[in-house]
This record gives sequence, structure tokens and C-alpha cells, in this order.
Amino acid sequence: MENDTQRAKSSRPTGIYLAFAVIGSLPAVALVAAGFGTRFGLWQFRTGFAILKYAAVAGAVTALLGLIFGIIAIRQEWLRGVLISLVAIACGVLAFGLPFSWKMNAMRYPKIHDITTDIATPPEFDAVIPYRGGPVPYPGASVAVQQREAYPDIRTLVLPVPAEQAFKHAVGEVQDLGWQIVAMDPVHGRIEATDTTFWFGFKDDVVIRITPAGKRSLLDIRSVSRVGISDVGTNAQRVRNFIRAMSRQFPVQLPMS
Repeated sequence: MENDTQRAKSSRPTGIYLAFAVIGSLPAVALVAAGFGTRFGLWQFRTGFAILKYAAVAGAVTALLGLIFGIIAIRQEWLRGVLISLVAIACGVLAFGLPFSWKMNAMRYPKIHDITTDIATPPEFDAVIPYRGGPVPYPGASVAVQQREAYPDIRTLVLPVPAEQAFKHAVGEVQDLGWQIVAMDPVHGRIEATDTTFWFGFKDDVVIRITPAGKRSLLDIRSVSRVGISDVGTNAQRVRNFIRAMSRQFPVQLPMS
């Protein structure tokens, strides 16, 4: 009986499983590297997206093989083999699941990347133009219609304080949100800044315009991506975050209709 047990242990493909564990972790590593490699300039963002795509395919294969190897290990009552298989399955599911969920999530959003609270007269960029390589004209009515349908809550914000006071608070909120201020013009109530995304390091530009309205002030903000077609809701969320932050500072009235 003891000899049978020893023969069973010796027949276990330990080396194959360990090699599979190492190889099986590569899709997850590629998933992480796709974004950070783009962020730190190792390759262009399109290359990063391609790596994501291949990592997802490899992840699906890894998860399937992990399931097969896991069943074999269970039949052999080999705990280490089961654990190795579970790790491979987890890495595979991660590498496949995240890009797949992002792709499905992207289908919920319009293919636009220019969001503003004022679609009639959007705030204009000036100081960030050299960093973008050219002017940033507003795309026009088509984008405005799509924005209104997708993000009807994003509108000019009315603040119950003079423009000068609103400007000071706006500067503070920009700093608290971690945006890099490119230019400030308190006389004209303008702030331009750049926000860098965590993973891929995409740089999106923001312009804030504060207009006097008697004892009140009107706050408008515009957020535009430098690359891509669809921003997957990133700019809208950035605008909302800023409006929400400003709203906490004052007993804000309803946005203008």
C-alpha cells in the first residue's frame, strides 16, 4: 500500500504544474503591464490596448487549462496541484474578465470624449493648447445631443456666492482632486488643468469658467481627452466629481436649465 502511494506521488507531474503556474500568471502580468507600460512611455496606447486584447485571450485559455489540470489533480488527491490550478484559474479569469467587462461597459456610453456643462457656449481652452498640439474646437451639435441623452444632469452650476469667492474655492477643489493646474486667471474666472489617469496615464484637459451673476456666480466646466474616441464616461465622471465637490462647499441652488 505504501509503495502504491509512493508510486502515485512520483507519477504526479509536479514540474509541468509548476511551469504551468508560471506561464499561467503571464496573462495577468501582461494585463497590468499594458497600462503601466503606456503610462511610463514604453509603448503607445494602441500597443497597450493590443496587449490587453491578447492578455484576455491568453487568460481565457489559461482558465480553461487550469480547470482541466485542477480536475486531474483532484482525481489524484493532490492538494498542491489543486492549489496551482486555482491560482492559474484566478489569473486567467482576471486577465480575461477585466478587459471583457470594460468592453461591455464601454457599450453603455456614447462615443464622445468632450463633456461640458455649457453646450451652447462651452468654455474654451488656451493654456493647454501647446500640450495638445493644437486648438480644441467644440465638436458641435452631434456631440451635444449625445451628451444630453447620456448625461442629462451635467449642466451649469449656480453658486450663491460672488465669482471671486467661487474662484478661490474652485482652485482649492482642483488641487484636492489632484489635477495639475496649467493656468489660473482670477480676473476672468478661468482655470485650466490636466488630470492624468492612474493606469494608462491618459492626460485629459479641464477648463473651468466662473461668470459673475450679481451676488451669485455661474460655474461651467469642460473636460476633454487628448486621445481616443470614446472616453467610457471618464470625462463625465470627472465633471460630476468637481461639481459634487463644489456643491459641498455651499448650499447650492439647482443647476440652470
